[in-house]
Parts: sequence; structure tokens; C-alpha cells
Amino acid sequence: MNMRSMPFGTAFIPLVGLYIALGGCERPPMDTVQGGYRGLAMEEVINPRLDALKAAKNALPAPLPAAPSAGPPATSVYQNIQVLKDLNVAQFARVMVAITQWVAPADQSCNYCHTSNMASDDKYTKVVARRMLQMVRHINSDWKDHVNAVGVTCYTCHRSNAVPRYVWYLNPGESSETGLIAGNAGKNRPSEVNGLTALPYDPFAAYLLGDKNIRVISSTALPDGDRSSVKQTDRTYALMINIAQSLGVNCTYCHNTRSFAEWDQSTPQRITAWYGIRMVRDLNNDFLVPLTTRFPPYRLGPLGDVAKVDCATCHQGVFKPLYGESMAQSYPELEGTMAPAAPAGESAAPTALLLGAAHP
Repeated sequence: MNMRSMPFGTAFIPLVGLYIALGGCERPPMDTVQGGYRGLAMEEVINPRLDALKAAKNALPAPLPAAPSAGPPATSVYQNIQVLKDLNVAQFARVMVAITQWVAPADQSCNYCHTSNMASDDKYTKVVARRMLQMVRHINSDWKDHVNAVGVTCYTCHRSNAVPRYVWYLNPGESSETGLIAGNAGKNRPSEVNGLTALPYDPFAAYLLGDKNIRVISSTALPDGDRSSVKQTDRTYALMINIAQSLGVNCTYCHNTRSFAEWDQSTPQRITAWYGIRMVRDLNNDFLVPLTTRFPPYRLGPLGDVAKVDCATCHQGVFKPLYGESMAQSYPELEGTMAPAAPAGESAAPTALLLGAAHP
């Protein structure tokens, strides 16, 4: 029977099969970059078309004009300052204006965190923002093994959103019909978090909140205090897939795939990632989880937990947040290393008067 005599539905079946087979493929052009020794398949596959879209999303906003280094201390003009005490009036005002642009919804501006009495702590958003400022300074000062000299600002995660686009909550999963046990054992439900696989859909809690050992290959022939189970393996792979997606890279960005566990065959990026995982745990446990009671119920997850960070929160699909361009260098106020403010009595810079005389 020739094609002309075939029923339309029968002729259409091969086309549907072809569409399904190619549905997960990216269309060319594709490039590769050698990331290790030749012959070891340590290559990064790059799609220039998609990279161009990422570049547009990771463009840096123009920095505000630098504040003068001389001027009265912010504490001599504003009330209830608890974090940025080392700044002068102009430097303090510059940070507040920047945060408004980076975080606050456009229709709320300063009112997102402040009441008419700007020194008041009545709004939870102000209490949270204060702690986040401490977190930013902590990252820039104490986690240089991960962020190096590039550093971070509020914009690194928020990107002009009140809540960063990429955060996570504890996942309650789905109950079985009997209600006695979880119906899917924490996996077999594809999601963007696990790369649309059947792997666990909450790879975060064990590793980015808890400190479970991230390991697949046991270091001994028989169990000897180094337990490596199938469940742990599934969870590890789910986390690694998530990290690869978060950075827009392949496994070979950090690992030599002939032996994932061997450090002496890994790339330098693996060391940076090792510190990054521990930094994320630190931020979740010391800065975000303790704020849980400060948030209203509608800002909490289904199990009543606060939004937490993972690699995607900062990286957002690229191997270095904002492609490694440093905003923090334009905002030394967030480094926590500003010189002491000038003595009170000197005139305040005009920009310092933008936010009134009472401020957190």
C-alpha cells in the first residue's frame, strides 16, 4: 500500500513518534568546550542560542553614583540602625535606595519595609531585610572560598523581585489512598527540581539543610561506618542534577566521569562547589530558618517552614551568578569593611536626605 492509500491517522503515527523521540533534544547549533584531558569526555556542551537568552537575563543594572566617603555617621541622623552603623549618612542612603530598586515591589517602594515611622520595626519585611543585610555581609566577608572577590549583593538573588525566584520549601509529598504511608516514597514524581526524572523530588532537606554525607561510592568493600544505600544514591543524583541545572553545566564541570569520587581527577570548580554547598547550609540554618516565626503564614511552605536557598537562588542557570560580573565591588558598603564615619557635625550629603531622618 502506498502513502496515498494509507489512512491519514496511520500516516501521522510515524510523525508523532519522531516528535516524541526528538522532543527532549535541543536544536543546533551546539558548541563544546574541552574541560579536561582529551579522550576523557570532559566537555561542556553549549547552546549559543540559549546562552544569548541567559546573558540578557543576567545583565547588571547600572550602579548608583558612589557616595562621598566623608560625612556624619548615619547613626547621628537615622534612628534604630542595627547593622550599617559603620556607614556615613550618604553611604547609608545609597544602600537604602539600592535595596529599594533590587527588592521592593515598584508599587510599594520604601513602604514595602517601612511605616510612616521609618524607625519602627512593625513590618516583618524590615526585620527580615535587616537580617538579610547581615547575611550579605557575612557571605562577602566569611565565604570568600566560594564567592571569591566577586561577592554578592541583594540583587544577586532577588533580581528586582521581593522574593527570589528560586527558593525551596520542605516537600510533604503525596499521601497514599490509605493514608498510612507515603504513596511514592518521596520520588517517582518528575519535577523541575530533579530534572524531570523519577529521582527524589526533595534533594535539598538532607544536604542543604541537614548535613548528610553526599556520597554514592563506598570507600570500603563492606559496610564499615561508610554507609552508601540505594536511597542515598538516588538522593545524591537528584541533588547533583539540580546543581548542574542551577549552574547550566554538565557533570564534567566539576567531575571526571571515569571516577566521580576522586578529588585528584576533578576540576578546580569542584572545590568551589564544596564550599558552596556548605555556605548554603550555613545560610539556611543560621539566617533563614531562625526567621520562620517572623513571616506571616502565607509566606511559609505547606509544612510551615520558611523559604530557603539552594544553588539556583544565586546562579539562576549560569556557571557564575551574573556571569561573574561583580556588583559588590560597586557597593563596598556591603562588604562590611567601610572606614569609620566622620564625626557628627559635618553636613550631610543631599542624597542622604532622600529617606528622612529616621531609618532602620
